[in-house]
Amino acid sequence: MTHPLRFGNAEIRPAERQLLLNGRPVIIGARAFDVLKLLITHRERVVGKVELLKAVWPGLVVEENNLQVQISTLRKVLGAGAITTVAGQGYQFTATLDTETGTPPDVRGPRTAPATHLSTESSAAPSAPLDPAGPKRRSGTVRGTLFAVAVGILLVVGISLWSPLRVRSEAPTAVPTSTVTAPAHSVAVLPFANMSGDPAQDYFSDGLSEELLNSLSSIPDLHVAARTSSFTFKGKNARVADIGHELNVGSVLEGSVRKDGKHVRITVQLVDVATGFDLWSHAYDRDLENILTLQTEIATSVTKALQASLLPNAAAALELGGTQNPQAFDAYLQAEELQGRIDKEALLAQIAAYDQAIRQDPSFAKAYVGKANALDDFGGYIASGSSVHEYYAQARAMAEKALASAPELGRAHSELGRTLLFGFFDFTNSMTENERALALSPGDTFVLQRSVDPLAFVGRTKSAVTNAQLAVALDPINAHSHATLGFALYFDHQYQKAVEALNRALSLDPKYDVATAFRGLSYRMLGELDAALQSCKTPPISTYNHVCLAIAYHQQNHTSEALAEIAKIRQSLGDAGAYQYADIYAQWGDVSSALRWLETAYHLRDPGLVSLKADELLDPLRQEPRFQKIERELKVPN
Repeated sequence: MTHPLRFGNAEIRPAERQLLLNGRPVIIGARAFDVLKLLITHRERVVGKVELLKAVWPGLVVEENNLQVQISTLRKVLGAGAITTVAGQGYQFTATLDTETGTPPDVRGPRTAPATHLSTESSAAPSAPLDPAGPKRRSGTVRGTLFAVAVGILLVVGISLWSPLRVRSEAPTAVPTSTVTAPAHSVAVLPFANMSGDPAQDYFSDGLSEELLNSLSSIPDLHVAARTSSFTFKGKNARVADIGHELNVGSVLEGSVRKDGKHVRITVQLVDVATGFDLWSHAYDRDLENILTLQTEIATSVTKALQASLLPNAAAALELGGTQNPQAFDAYLQAEELQGRIDKEALLAQIAAYDQAIRQDPSFAKAYVGKANALDDFGGYIASGSSVHEYYAQARAMAEKALASAPELGRAHSELGRTLLFGFFDFTNSMTENERALALSPGDTFVLQRSVDPLAFVGRTKSAVTNAQLAVALDPINAHSHATLGFALYFDHQYQKAVEALNRALSLDPKYDVATAFRGLSYRMLGELDAALQSCKTPPISTYNHVCLAIAYHQQNHTSEALAEIAKIRQSLGDAGAYQYADIYAQWGDVSSALRWLETAYHLRDPGLVSLKADELLDPLRQEPRFQKIERELKVPN
C-alpha cells in the first residue's frame, strides 16, 4: 500500500506515515500506524495475532498485550467498527474505503469529535505485568495469599485502564455497533489460545479457561455462558459481535497461555460486544504454584470491569475446591480434557488421571468430584451385573471425600445427590443434596442440568422445566441443554414444546440418539404415530429408540416389527433391560409380564427405577398391588 486511502473522515498516507482525521494529523505512534497499515493491506481477511506481532515488532519477543494496546488506540481514533476482533484468531479491518465505493471524500461531513483526547492515552504504555515471581508464599501455601494485594492491583488497573462508561463516551458514534441486548454483567469465556507451539498443550490452555469460567460462574450477579457453548467457537473465525449474539452476552473474555515448564504467562482481554473496545486487559507471569491465586485475580478483575458484585469472601469462594500443587493441577486438566466421552477407554483414562491428581494433593476436592462423576458414568453406562453397584459405591465415596475437603462446593453436593439417586434409590437425601447444590451454585449449568432428573422423577416437573430453561439460557449452543429441557417438558406433559426443544438439540447434534427417542415418544403422545416411528428410526439407535419403536409398532398392529424391537433389546442387554421390558409390556397391555419384569428390575437394582413415579408408560400398572409394593419400598417422596 503506497497511495493515500480514505474511509469516513479518516485518511491514511503511507508515504508520510500519517493518519489524518478531518484533514488534521493525529499522532498515534509508529507501532499503531504499522498495525493499521497491515490490517488495511490485508483487509480481505483476518490477520492473525502472531502475524501482526512478527510484522510490527520484527526480531523481538513481544507479548500480546502490546498489540492489544495498539488496537485499542486505533479504535479510539477510528471508532469501534473500523477494526473487528475475531475471537481466538486476530483482527480484521472492516471500515469501507471511499476508493472502494466511489464516494467522494468531501461528501461526508465530520463523523467524529476531534481526537484531542488522544494526547494522553494514545501514547500510554501497556499495563506493567505483575512481578514474575508472583505473590510470595506464606506458611507453605498461597491459598488466598495476599488477597489485599490483588485488590490493590485492581485499583491500579482501574486508574490506568479506561472504564466501560468512559470508553463508550469517547468512541465515535457514526460507526454502527451491535444491537445485542444481553443480560447485565454477562460474559463468555473463550478457550485461551495455546501459544506454546505444542498442540499437545491444548489441554492446559483449554482447562485453564474452563477453570476460570467456573470461578466466574460462582459470583453473584454475573451471567456466565457455559463451557460447551463458549468452546463451540474454538478455532473459528467468529467476530466478537457474533459470539455475543449467539451466546446472549455483553462481553467476551479471551486470552492466550504460554506454558514453559513450571512457569506460565497469561494474557487476557475483556471485550465489550457492543463497542468492540477492550474493557480491561492484562498480562500475568506466574509460577504454576500460584495458579489458583492467579485465577482469583483474573476473576476478580473481570468482575470489577463488569461492575458486578463480589462475594464477601471472594478469594475463598473463587478458590474453593482447587489446588496449589502444579502436578495435581496438570493431571486434573488432563482428566477434564476427556469430559463428555462415555466410552470405556476414555473413562478409565480419566479415572487414572484424577487418581494422579489426588495422589499429588489428597485434599483436591474438584479432583474427587471429577473422579466421582467418571465412576458414576462407568456404573451407569459401562458396568454390568453386580459391578454396577460397586462403581456407584466408589462414586459416593469420592463425592463424600470432596465434601470433606470443601463442604461448600456445589458440584460435590450435586454429584453426591446424583449417586444417591441412581445408585442407592435414596430419594430423600438425594433431594437434600440437590437443593444444597442449587443454593450454592445457582449459575452453574452442571448443577442446573443435574437437578432436572431428580426433580422430574419425584413429580416436581415445573421446577425441573425452570432449571432446564436456565441451563439453556447459559448454554444455548449445547445440544445436551436443549435435550434436557425436552426431557423436562416431556415429563411435564408439554409434548409439543418437548418436540421443539428436542428438535433444537438435534439441529445442534443430529446424532443425539436419546433426543430422537424422546421426540418419538412425544409425537406418540400427540397422536402422531407416523412421526413417532420416523423419529425413533433415526440413527444412531439407542435402547430408548427400540422401546419407542416397540410401542409404536404395536399400537399400529405391526406385531412382528414390535416383537423384533424387543428382541434387539434382549440381545444387547439381556435381563439388564428389565425396566425397559416393563415399559413395553405395560403399553402392550400385558400387565402380568410387565409386573414380572418390574420385579426383576427391582431385584437387580436397575437404575431405571428412579423414574417409576414419573414414567407415564407404566400408568397401566399403577393400580396393581405388586406395583404399589415396589413404589412403597422405593420410598419415592410425594
